[in-house]
Amino acid sequence: MAYFTGTITDYSKFVQAFHSISGLDLNFYKENQMKRRILNFMSQRGYQENYTDFIRNLNQDQVLYDAFFKHLTINVTQFFRDVKQWDIFRETIIPTLLKSRSSLRIWSAGCSAGQEACTMGIILTEYFPNVNYSIVGSDIDTNVLKQAQCGVYDEKDFASTPPKLIDKYFTVQNKRYQISQNIAKNITYKMQNLLTDRFERSFDLIACRNVVIYFTDDAKDTLYKKFTDSLNPGGILFTGSTEHLFSKGQLGLNTVSSFFYQK
Repeated sequence: MAYFTGTITDYSKFVQAFHSISGLDLNFYKENQMKRRILNFMSQRGYQENYTDFIRNLNQDQVLYDAFFKHLTINVTQFFRDVKQWDIFRETIIPTLLKSRSSLRIWSAGCSAGQEACTMGIILTEYFPNVNYSIVGSDIDTNVLKQAQCGVYDEKDFASTPPKLIDKYFTVQNKRYQISQNIAKNITYKMQNLLTDRFERSFDLIACRNVVIYFTDDAKDTLYKKFTDSLNPGGILFTGSTEHLFSKGQLGLNTVSSFFYQK
């Protein structure tokens, strides 16, 4: 981490200071939501509204920094979250894509610890066994990416997962669930800041779910444009259950089903 020295007297200065430490620019996020999250964390840790002491301790305490970063980036997910959308993914979206291609290149953007990427891998392996696929998972939080690379999960991650798929694709020991190598071999993970880093191209499907709801409208518009540019013709963007893409026409996207948009 880079070190910041100085006095934090208001939110804007905190944003500047935290950017210098983390590389995460909170100006892209909705201010009122972010203020609530920051102050909630600070209050839980006994900082009241003293940004000065808080930013100084973030510089000095790696455990505190990691906990705060995870709190800000909102890594809340599970396997097969929003089951109806995964039914559409299996029954409609993948067959639609396979009409014009024999292999699939997929990106799980804001992948957290890999639950979404693994969910897609399980569906493809289970229901489309003859299809070659590769999945890239990216996230800004290096700690959750370490878990994704290990592929070990807790019981709470499986509330929506069919038991037969748990039995088939996970090894269970002491209530810890290890993803099968048959799935893991098709998935790679990398650190990425969606708002500032360059995107790869030529994806057949991009899933970015329950991530952009925390961004400003300008940041959302930029992000959706970058996603669209990264899709192959006929490729599909998969958004979250609270994220409606009202500018789809301007981006050259058509609705395939709720929360699925085709280029």
